[in-house]
Amino acid sequence: MNILSLFDGISCARVALDRAGIKVNNYYASEIDKYAIQVSSKNWSDIIQVGSVTDICYGKYDGNGGYDYPKESFFKNRKIIMDNGIGIDLLIGGSPCQNLSAAGNGKGLEGSESKLFYEFIRILKEVKPKYFILENVASMSQSNRDKISEIIGVSPIMINSNLISAQDRKRYFWTNIPNITLPEKNNLFLKDILNGDEVDITERMLRKVKGTLAYKKTWGNIRTLEQKSKTLTVGGQNISNSGATNILKEDGRYYALSPIDCERLQSLPDNYTDGISNTQRYKCCGNAFNADVIAHILSFIK
Repeated sequence: MNILSLFDGISCARVALDRAGIKVNNYYASEIDKYAIQVSSKNWSDIIQVGSVTDICYGKYDGNGGYDYPKESFFKNRKIIMDNGIGIDLLIGGSPCQNLSAAGNGKGLEGSESKLFYEFIRILKEVKPKYFILENVASMSQSNRDKISEIIGVSPIMINSNLISAQDRKRYFWTNIPNITLPEKNNLFLKDILNGDEVDITERMLRKVKGTLAYKKTWGNIRTLEQKSKTLTVGGQNISNSGATNILKEDGRYYALSPIDCERLQSLPDNYTDGISNTQRYKCCGNAFNADVIAHILSFIK
């Protein structure tokens, strides 16, 4: 299959394709974050980076430095012309959720980040792939969910990756892959995935001042070994961040997730994101797909 992955991040879709047993002929990745690209390049030497989604135009080269795509003004400034002589079998991407999530600013699809959804739709119409998958947060409003469904032409399936991992992570998936059902539950919990290199944060937690927002978040983020983690976010594992998971272990002390823990929560191989700072590793994991959820969806391709 030929794949075009938009907002590719650290190429979790490439991991998922391998796990689903799908042969990849060409994997085109649209990504602008230099750290995510570094991670992808380290793990996959065959990925073809094509830059920003706002620069991509899909047309056929005319052999004279131009292309035979319609010359409407809307496309004049596109920098990267992908040759439609190579058909795309799967278009996949998780457009930015900042303005759609419950923690966002309420601007929805018109927000500066989440409006990139329309670039996914533009490229979907240009590429005309056999299959497509669009992922986004399940905490968005019903009006935004319905608007996306109307534009893309299908209703989403909601999958919480806690069915197949130790992380609570609800996501909507809009796809034309037929007959998808939910994964079978495998009962993984934090005790099953911790790497042993978690950072002791007990003293930092005890220094939080009662009555402050930091105190409320810090002590509200506690999870035991018998529970799932909170949803990973780009904010990483700052102990008073709303996306942090502060783990209470059997010794009565509290610990923060390590980068390897976060990789495991996203069903990635250990050290998949090494080679960059821990701050960037946390960010990359927070932005990522859960690889096994995507592999599950891909398994319905016949």
